[in-house]
Amino acid sequence: MAHPLPSAKPERLTPTLTIHAPLSRHGNGPGIVIVTLRNSARETCHNETLDPEPLQKWAEEGFTVARLELAEGTSNLRIRDELGEATEALTMHEKCTNQSAYGLIVHFTTAFPELTEAIDGNGEIKAVVSFGALPAPCAKPHLYHLAEKGSKSTAENEIIYRYPEAKSPAFVLPDHPDFAPASAAVAHSRCLEFVKKHLGGPWFDLEAIWEEHTFFEFGERSVEKTMATMVQEPYVNHITTITGGIGREKLSAFYRDHFVFNNPEDTELQLVSRTVGIDRVVDEFVFCLTHTKMVDWLAPGVPPTGKPLRIPMTAIVNIRGDRLYHEHISWDQVTVLLQLGLMPEYLHFPYALEDGRKPAAGKKF
Repeated sequence: MAHPLPSAKPERLTPTLTIHAPLSRHGNGPGIVIVTLRNSARETCHNETLDPEPLQKWAEEGFTVARLELAEGTSNLRIRDELGEATEALTMHEKCTNQSAYGLIVHFTTAFPELTEAIDGNGEIKAVVSFGALPAPCAKPHLYHLAEKGSKSTAENEIIYRYPEAKSPAFVLPDHPDFAPASAAVAHSRCLEFVKKHLGGPWFDLEAIWEEHTFFEFGERSVEKTMATMVQEPYVNHITTITGGIGREKLSAFYRDHFVFNNPEDTELQLVSRTVGIDRVVDEFVFCLTHTKMVDWLAPGVPPTGKPLRIPMTAIVNIRGDRLYHEHISWDQVTVLLQLGLMPEYLHFPYALEDGRKPAAGKKF
């Protein structure tokens, strides 16, 4: 039976503090605090992207999240008090695990010149991620994301990543004009690796999550159960034919009308290799089927030919928490057309060869 979608909502505890229970199927997880500039956060993400605001995104990753929205120039004493309230709220939250060991993520670092002292004074903060440099070096394990040219650098207790395409440290915020989706995705994966290492999780079996998803697609053939393995707003892109769906509504329609029930009964995925990262699975596989019905996502407009197909494919699957966020799947379409008998064995070659031979009717090179 498919799991229902997680339904936790953000809860505002004070004018500056909002807490969000994990949006994973597991339902609980370690705590993180997000510090951001007041009036910079939004309750919904930008209309032009599926990427949610950090509060929701980190909840989908399986964390219990406390967000602090502070005024620019908030004093050290005030920040200490606010951080204390945030970590206390996490400690008291029934869904928060690994209590008294929390991560901290900071946006708009230049707005808080006294932030570093407050961070070092909070014994429950075990790891710090900042988008932009902190006003002073931090004594705790620290991951920097800087909007500047350069390569990765490391020092004791510190990792620095640089993003030359980013216009500002706000490149990870989907509601900000400087949002850069590709750099934001890379930065988020790096954050996950760093934070999970220092907080001890949350850890999910990504292979099992992906295989559950494909079982519902090709085994049970259930659109509802397939979609239940995905985050609130997922997407699928079959890059070769530009088919799939963006967002829950359109992706559900694609699965229902073009995919789940359109694949022949003997469809099989033969795994060749698998690479598992902190938040994704990359598969090489052979997609096997007999072309007994129109498979319009694979060969649009081609009626059944009855031919057997064995198509090498690659799937890059991004998993957020214990649910899929997106799939990027690609293959060589010429291979499909050749196996369907829709490509000629030889193509006309209109150019002279280096040895002086010239193409002509009946000649084969």
